[in-house]
Amino acid sequence: MSTLTYNYADQAAVLGPLAVYAEPHSYDLCDQHASRLSAPVGWEVVRLAPDQGVRPPSHDDLEALADAVREAAAPPRRPAPPAPDGEPPRRGGHLRVMRDQP
Repeated sequence: MSTLTYNYADQAAVLGPLAVYAEPHSYDLCDQHASRLSAPVGWEVVRLAPDQGVRPPSHDDLEALADAVREAAAPPRRPAPPAPDGEPPRRGGHLRVMRDQP
């Protein structure tokens, strides 16, 4: 995987290691698309070598990423229903205090 960014002032497309942070004008590419990348006429493609000190993602990293994607894709939680005595629900969890009825 690689990240593509554009430098409009220098008319250059820069293809480097996968970025850690999302940038507004950067695009993550698979290896197949990164190898076939071309730039507009008059532009230069700068290919930065990957950092050899960076380890590939571990099984734990991939599992954490999958969990984060599942959580983001989950439907939003519905607000808690109002308490039987008409009080608005309190924040902080699913437990409520039930008052004795006189």
